[in-house]
Amino acid sequence: MSQFKIGDYVYLKTDIEQYKRIVTGYTVRDSSEKVVYLLSLGTEETSHYKCEISTKEDIVLKTTN
Repeated sequence: MSQFKIGDYVYLKTDIEQYKRIVTGYTVRDSSEKVVYLLSLGTEETSHYKCEISTKEDIVLKTTN
């Protein structure tokens, strides 16, 4: 069901700084099994769908902005 595990390090595909974040939790939203991941960066925790997350840093995005 979930693609990422708690404790995995990930990156947001739209983050131009490409900060490394950690998966701290996830919830299943409805009967279609949509998973929302909780990602932490320092003291900030945000929620994201798997289509927004990557396990690989996007060097091109980081260096062109």
